[in-house]
Amino acid sequence: MATPNGPRVPCPQAAVARALLFGLVLIQGAGVAGTTDVVVAYNITWKSTNFKTILEWEPKPINHVYTVQISPRLGNWKNKCFYTTNTECDVTDEIVKNVSETYLARVLSYPADTSSSTVEPPFTNSPEFKPYLETNLGQPTIQSFEQVGTKLNVTVQDARTLVRANSAFLSLRDVFGKDLNYTLYYWKASSTGKKKATTNTNGFLIDVDKGENYCFHVQAVILSRRVNQKSPESPIKCTSHEKVLSTELFFIIGTVMLVIIIFIVVLSVSLHKCRKVRAERSGKENTPLNAA
Repeated sequence: MATPNGPRVPCPQAAVARALLFGLVLIQGAGVAGTTDVVVAYNITWKSTNFKTILEWEPKPINHVYTVQISPRLGNWKNKCFYTTNTECDVTDEIVKNVSETYLARVLSYPADTSSSTVEPPFTNSPEFKPYLETNLGQPTIQSFEQVGTKLNVTVQDARTLVRANSAFLSLRDVFGKDLNYTLYYWKASSTGKKKATTNTNGFLIDVDKGENYCFHVQAVILSRRVNQKSPESPIKCTSHEKVLSTELFFIIGTVMLVIIIFIVVLSVSLHKCRKVRAERSGKENTPLNAA
């Protein structure tokens, strides 16, 4: 028996279900759209010199902001640089607490209007960073130098760091101890052939040729490292003997002049006496003899 065709009667329950489903799809779509507007960070790198440490990343934000979290390997995450539009964050104050520790960082991305965000922010992890082994060594400074005779004495000044102990800032020597070496490259000012000397202290005392001017620079080195072993070279310094030579020459000329003057005076006095004696003799010879 055929089923009669007639108008379908709408079901209120089905309509409500469809409306709820459509609304859920819109909400999910909006959430996805909002999430895709947030760009995750990439190319995260540590920039560190003498333990001054900056975390850097890309890209520049457009409709989002960043927050950095940092933690020792077995520690808790700590927030830094909240909701920033920068692409770098200074984390030195965390690093210097223990420069022998291994650190991790991550960069979280938030929508620009963070108050409307209720979802877990996407983030990107950084590589591990070991300050004691990886921080770059800064350019060293030559504190003083002096060349006396056949000895050249050079003293290197240790750079200060932001690492503290007993409320005092430590130098590189304080942190690295005997691991920190300095290499001195030196050469005659009149030539290009270089020699070098290395010490695990801050002073050099090397043999040089007397009377020769020397040029030199120094470099900090940590031989126990596999990477970042050497610092940039210090500015070149040179010794100079011009003043010494001028003083010696002046003394020699003065002495010679004094001897010449004395000789002239003595000679003049002698000649004067000789003339006087001759004059007296000549006078006596010309005087007539008195009659007896």
